Amino acid sequence: MTRFRTLLLDADSTLAGIEGIDWLAERRGPSVAAAVRALTAAAMDGTIPLEEAYARRLVQIAPTRDDLRALADAYVAAVAPDAAEALRLLRTAGVALRVISGGIREALLPLTRSLGFSDADLYAVSLQFDPDGRYAGIHTSPLTATGGKLAVVAALRPARPALAVGDGVTDLEMRPAVDAFAAFTGFARRPAIVASADREVTSFSALASWIVNAEDAGP
Repeated sequence: MTRFRTLLLDADSTLAGIEGIDWLAERRGPSVAAAVRALTAAAMDGTIPLEEAYARRLVQIAPTRDDLRALADAYVAAVAPDAAEALRLLRTAGVALRVISGGIREALLPLTRSLGFSDADLYAVSLQFDPDGRYAGIHTSPLTATGGKLAVVAALRPARPALAVGDGVTDLEMRPAVDAFAAFTGFARRPAIVASADREVTSFSALASWIVNAEDAGP
């Protein structure tokens, strides 16, 4: 018997060691990267709504389909080193796995497919492009707004008990809709997130061991 029936995973800085929008901004050069960082900081400080920051960052970057293909390769190259085996172990144990990300769906799909997820298991933000492959906007998604991950999990109604895992404040927002939250610190450790988590995990192998070995101490 496993500790949880469902595992809900973040992608950026959890499944892979990069932040996709920051990676795209760096590709545009230092001035765009600085502008995107400023918008991110403003959203985190509450100066502007997250949904406004999300849209404005993508307008600044204006990613093309080719950019997303390059980002997809970067995600696959940056995958957490023990993720594939740990996720196989969890599936074999009967745990349902989902990815809930504020990242860009088109860039994340190659990563999630390589880790055994079906396309329906990935909840992320889809972009629009014109016929020449240039950025044309964002498909409406709750994941571009504050509380978006909580809304997605609440609508998903995962089999309980459920565990959410991530590295940031938008991941912690899922906590009211699940039974526990684990702060993943394999790539980035944010003390405020760790302090609010039910558990800290530094690797996917440690995460899988905790979930499968339900007799261990802890929530």
